[in-house]
Amino acid sequence: MESDISGKIFEVDDKEMNEGRKMPKEVALVSIIIPVKNGLPYVVDVYKMIAEQDVDFEYEVIVIDSGSTDGSLKAVPLDDERFRLVEIPSVSFGHGRTRNLGVELARGELCVFLTHDAVPANSRWLAELVRPLREDCRIAAAFGRHIAHRNASPFAAWELEAHFAGLRQWPVVWISDAREYAKNQGLRQVFHFYSDNSSCLRKSVWEKYPYPDVSFAEDQLWAKMIVEAGYRKAFSWDSIVHHSHEYSFWDRLSRSYDESKALHELFGYRLASSKYEVIRQILRTTARDLKLSFINGWVFSNFWAVAKQPFDNVARQVGYYLGAANLSFVERNEAKFSRDKQLMGR
Repeated sequence: MESDISGKIFEVDDKEMNEGRKMPKEVALVSIIIPVKNGLPYVVDVYKMIAEQDVDFEYEVIVIDSGSTDGSLKAVPLDDERFRLVEIPSVSFGHGRTRNLGVELARGELCVFLTHDAVPANSRWLAELVRPLREDCRIAAAFGRHIAHRNASPFAAWELEAHFAGLRQWPVVWISDAREYAKNQGLRQVFHFYSDNSSCLRKSVWEKYPYPDVSFAEDQLWAKMIVEAGYRKAFSWDSIVHHSHEYSFWDRLSRSYDESKALHELFGYRLASSKYEVIRQILRTTARDLKLSFINGWVFSNFWAVAKQPFDNVARQVGYYLGAANLSFVERNEAKFSRDKQLMGR
């Protein structure tokens, strides 16, 4: 028995940790859950790629639309009997709440989450995403790799590639040393990272640990809960979706504000601890990006992306700082600074 950082006790079976306990690969049904609001144009390709998955099991698709006004409702291929449409009011949407609804409606034991702008890259996306859970019943959840959309800036593509390459050395994680987990923030960040843009969980685990109803980072908070409860979490490198964003200056600042605020409140992380740190990180990341642009020839092939990048770095770091700075001006005007609140209000 070992104690986690919350003071709770979880059981660690050494024999179970060292011997891969297998489960039959046959699964009766997988449920794919897609929250949608104004998902065009990407959601059309999402549905197309889902229908083309090469798997040895049946799957259903539950589309939960929360008030789309752009034609997304008509895009749902209801002539395919695997697809089911559920409509909810926009005010009822919550990142964790809506996903909990999806799992409640799901008939499968393995429940896959996919966002409306995460397009499976090939016909093996689904098979590779559920494979870790089919092969090892100790794994409660898995998430897949993201690569940039084809029209993305080279900086967005590079950032995703670097991020997920760093996670590749952690294909399966679990807490085997509670003391190290408690004192090592970098290790905890790896253990907590989990992206519901493309992920899979066991419904039987979710029944014990449903998603928290929070405004941001519900996926990472849920991952924290399950690993601290003694479960394992997997990263499936070969399950790939196209998913990236091109933000304006204000959208980047707002997105970074939401991320920083959530990670500070839920995990105690500070992404930019001081104004000095903001300036240091702006200079560091801009120097890095300029170097990349010359090494890879982006300064010639994509000049406007290179010219925009320093401003993107400023917006990101300022957003990080404001998210955890507890400034009264920001708190009074949070609806303007929070991109998530802006999107939910539309």
